[in-house]
Parts: sequence; C-alpha cells; structure tokens
Amino acid sequence: MSSDTADPFYWMRMILASKRGTLMELGITPVMTSSLIMQVLVGTKILEVGNTPKERSLYNSAQKFFGIIMTICYAVVYVCSGMYGAVGLGLGVLMVLQLVVTALIVMLLDEVVQNYGMGSGTSLFITTNTCESIFWHFLSINTITTAKGTQFEGAIIHFIYCLMTRSNPIQALHESFFRANLPNMCNVLATFVVFAVVIYLQSFRVDVPIKSTRVRGQTMSYPIKLFYTSNMPIILQSSLMANLLFLLSVVSNTLGRNAFADFLGLWSDEGGRKIPIGGFAKFLVAPDSLYGALFDPFHLIIHIVIVLAACALLSQAWIDISSSTSKHVSKQLIEQNMVIMGYRNESMVKYLDKYIPTAALLGGLCIGALSLGADLIGAIGSGTGILLAVTTIYQYYELFAKEMMDLRGGISGLF
Repeated sequence: MSSDTADPFYWMRMILASKRGTLMELGITPVMTSSLIMQVLVGTKILEVGNTPKERSLYNSAQKFFGIIMTICYAVVYVCSGMYGAVGLGLGVLMVLQLVVTALIVMLLDEVVQNYGMGSGTSLFITTNTCESIFWHFLSINTITTAKGTQFEGAIIHFIYCLMTRSNPIQALHESFFRANLPNMCNVLATFVVFAVVIYLQSFRVDVPIKSTRVRGQTMSYPIKLFYTSNMPIILQSSLMANLLFLLSVVSNTLGRNAFADFLGLWSDEGGRKIPIGGFAKFLVAPDSLYGALFDPFHLIIHIVIVLAACALLSQAWIDISSSTSKHVSKQLIEQNMVIMGYRNESMVKYLDKYIPTAALLGGLCIGALSLGADLIGAIGSGTGILLAVTTIYQYYELFAKEMMDLRGGISGLF
C-alpha cells in the first residue's frame, strides 16, 4: 500500500535504485549511506585503517553492521512517517520486516558482486534501474489515453505504430518526434547521443610511463583518465541536491505559507511528484526542457553554476577522501617497486600534481555539464542516470577486456 500524496523522495529514486511502493523502496540507500560515511571517516583520518587483512576485515564488518542499523532506522521512519498510509502496529511491523529483509538481500548481492571482483554492487544496481527505465520508455506496449487519443507509452513502439496507421507520413513523423508528456523519438535520439559522447570522453587519458625498480627493463603505463573520480561526483552531487530538496520540502510544509517559506521554495504536486516552482529550491532543479530554459535564462544560468561548482568541488574532495591524491598514488607506486621514468621517488608527487588535480577538476566539470545537457535535451533516464549507467558499463567492458588479455597471455605463455 502507498499513500496518494506526492512522493517526497522522487528526486532520490534514480540514484538510489529505488521504486516507490515495491520491495525496492529503500533501494541501495543503506549500502550507499554506510559506505560513504565510513569512507569519509577514513579519508578524514577520524578512523585509521591499516592494510593488513585483519584490519580490512574489521572495516568491512563495521560497514556491514552500520548498514544493518541504517536499514532498520530507514524502514521504521518510512512506515511511521505515513509513506504507506495509516497502518496499525501489526501491519507496520510486517512492513518494516519486509523492507529490512529486502535491504539485507541487496547488501548480500552487493557483497557477492564485490567478492567476484566486479567492482561495486551499488553502481550495478543503479545501472540496472536506469537501463530498465530506458528500455521501458523505448519499448513499452502499455497504452495511455491522451487528448489526442490512445497512444503507446514506448517511443519506438509508437513510432512504428504511427508509420503503419497514418496515411500521411509527415504527420506520422511529426507526431512520433514531438509528442508531449510522453517519450518521443527526439528523446530516444538524445539518449543515444549522450551515450556516444560519454563513451567518447571515457577514452581521454594521460599515460604516465613507469618502470620497475626490481625487474630491469620492465616498463608499463599508469593511466590518469579525464573521469579520474569516475561517477562519484555526479552521485554525490545528485545525493546532495536530492537531500536538499527533501529538506526544503519538509521545512516548507512545516512552516506553511509565509515570506521565509516562499523564499526557500514553492511546491506543486504534479503526477505524484513534488515539483519546485519558486524560491531557492527551483534553482536546484533543471528546467523542464531546452525550450523552457530559453524563456527563463536566469533559472538556467543559476542552475548551471550550482551544478558545475558542486561537481568540481566534490570531485576534488573525493580524491582526498578515497586516498587517490598524488601523494597516495606515489606511495602506492613505491610500495609496488615502481617509479615514474626519469624521476626519483621524492619528485614523483610534483610530477603527478600536474595531472591528477587537473583531471579531477575537469572531470567533475565535464560530468556536471553532460548531466545538464542530457536533462535539457530530454534524454530518457535523466542525465545522472545515463552517466552512471555508461560509466559502470564501460568499467565492466574494460574489466572484461583485461581478463581476456590476461587469458590470452597465459595461453600463449603455455605454448
């Protein structure tokens, strides 16, 4: 059961792999929250974790335990806050148990993915959620009644239907490419364009030549990619914006209509969503479309500045939190008996400082700009979701390519 009120967590659903009114109501919220908090504690040196297997095991156990506590807290708050309407004690306990057990299964799946060396399970869950949304809006055969009659929800299905049933092909193309309030072929093309641009930018990198100090003549390269911090800036930025929107919505509902509440945000319930239509909250959300942005350029400019600044700052902060600064990379290379060709151990940090901070800053700006552009041109799945999906899929592609190269090397070595 779910209440008929607007979804207060609508802005978090995509990045949390969450879906209202289902067992995935909590999504990856407990996993992501516990992981981020533990990484922040380690990055800020509040919590010291060594490289020994025992300490890493204790760290992982603490993270899982904290995730379970967060799961129980989230489930209780969801049920008690009226997300599923007015329920009694018995039904409320059963709902809490459902949410907790499902979140524990998600945590188990996340650990399975990590143990098989396939990266983070949370990224895979977000990718799955985004791809589901994209395929559904492309190929859904559900019919929806509109002012122009009954139409297929899927953009491609509706495009084929129009070509087969309309006598005028120009009218069929216009209806398929420019229909309002439902996915159209312009949205489909915009999605493919964003996919192609993100994949193209993934190949931008600087290869730093390194050599072994133990094995003479052994050389290789250390890649510093444009997306040095991967998709973390857009995850952090989206999470920050979503939480701010939720907080402003709660404050606005609590204070009612007055000058201060109107300054924080004016809200409208549209299609089960709480949409900010005024105040500061309005600038945290992108305009509905590029056409709408042209009539409100001030809104567009402020939103661009907020998103780009947040992505750039969070990207640079993340290299400190995740221990991937020039100092940390130099230390890792030295521990692996590797040095940058032509540089001593003491001067490697200065050399890496030419690339790593710049890559983090430019990468954050590029990711923020791509997310904004995708939202403005109407890409299906949202700019944030597409970026997360493409970067995750590309990481799996690189992992698969590396495994194949290692396999071929092993086979050729046998012969």
